[in-house]
Amino acid sequence: MSGGKISTGSRHRHVDGPGGGRYGPGSGPSRRRVLGAGLAGGALLLTGAAGCATGGAGTPDAKRLDAGSGGKLAGKITIWSWDVAAKAMQRLGKAFEQAHPGTTIDVVDIGYDNAYDKITVGLGAGSGLPDVLTVEGHRLPTYIGNFPNALVDLTGRAAGLAPDFAQAAWRTVTNAAGRVFALPWDSGPCALFYRRDYFQQAGVDPAGLATWDDYLAAGTTLKARTGKKLLIMDAKQDSTFSLLLQQQGQGWFVDGRVAVASPAAEQALTLMKQLVDRGLVDFEDGWDGLVSGTHDGKVATTPTAAWWDGTLTSEMADLKGEFGVVPLPAFTPGGCRTSNNGGSTLSVTAQSKNPELAWAFISALLADKANQASMMEREGLFPAYLPALDHPYFQQPDAYYANQPAMRLFADLARSIPTVEITADDAKAGDIVNTAVNQVLHGGADPGTVLRSAARQIATATSRQPAP
Repeated sequence: MSGGKISTGSRHRHVDGPGGGRYGPGSGPSRRRVLGAGLAGGALLLTGAAGCATGGAGTPDAKRLDAGSGGKLAGKITIWSWDVAAKAMQRLGKAFEQAHPGTTIDVVDIGYDNAYDKITVGLGAGSGLPDVLTVEGHRLPTYIGNFPNALVDLTGRAAGLAPDFAQAAWRTVTNAAGRVFALPWDSGPCALFYRRDYFQQAGVDPAGLATWDDYLAAGTTLKARTGKKLLIMDAKQDSTFSLLLQQQGQGWFVDGRVAVASPAAEQALTLMKQLVDRGLVDFEDGWDGLVSGTHDGKVATTPTAAWWDGTLTSEMADLKGEFGVVPLPAFTPGGCRTSNNGGSTLSVTAQSKNPELAWAFISALLADKANQASMMEREGLFPAYLPALDHPYFQQPDAYYANQPAMRLFADLARSIPTVEITADDAKAGDIVNTAVNQVLHGGADPGTVLRSAARQIATATSRQPAP
């Protein structure tokens, strides 16, 4: 495999909301290794499976893939995806077809904006879906819970792969009973991107940002000496709170109970309020505001995921050499220094007429070191498949970051992303939490008070009990 920087516009670009992972446009040159011919595996037996339903309830009609005798792959599958994810599968799908004559991999770019409307309608109707779906990791548990017969139970084939994937990503593809309904694709390990020139001008050492208290202190110094604020937050749809909460190993729920009023949650929101109260936050509207504000040099740091690299290198090429990356500050000395923001999965629909070929393709695509490294280098899809992180690509110095091997840092952090509970009620909870966060950030409300109120609202909306 060739090394070096991938072409402008070819990396994973954008996260869409808390825990999201929207793909951006762009494609890279076609100089990657083909899919291996030996990954098809044996024939797969599609059976009804009592007790294998999603959502933890026994459902006799749920379908599963079990091990069977060997057999030749043949026929056609259709896959729905979008942007660079679609481009990656179109590229490697051609290689798969060459390795397996008589197969056809048809990747349809359905666009992101209406993707989930189409997926949800198809799941509910029980018709109209392709063989394989791309679904962001934070959305998959809702589908697993709400449509218990719609996706094929892959446990018989996939369970043995669990140790090879980042456990935070693996959690998104399994239900409460441990059944597997997709394979993780990419992930979003988080770190702190910073402006080298601003830190140098302020006389602040970015390596000294060991805790969020250090970060607050550095922000005050940076603002005083450079006039720059510390970070951009979305003025309407926050994503920072969920990042800070996952860093502490928690989601909206713990053991099925509402946990948004926990000490960890209050600590995260209090930190955000301190940043606002000290005048260190630049509020911008949406993705475009984040990109333009960063390019215009309004802030000194961006705490976000590895995919931000794609936006920097493609849309801010003129700032080459001005950025560096360090781990996230911890809440306590020696604590966790990463989180996750983004990531997607591939699942086989119960409507598939060729689930054997569907599984063969997604397992060859996602459980292969060279293919995953190829998609990182070519399309900017950061692997959830841990063996891929040992690939030489991740060790390379990067001229954009003044020859810092930035991807090596993310590869190291990816192994320690905290695993959090994700449920079918996360979307409901997230909307309520977002309102609470805005009350604190824009109205100066007390973090503990609004979080306790949010917890009560979530409990009512989901019929769940509050955490003790």
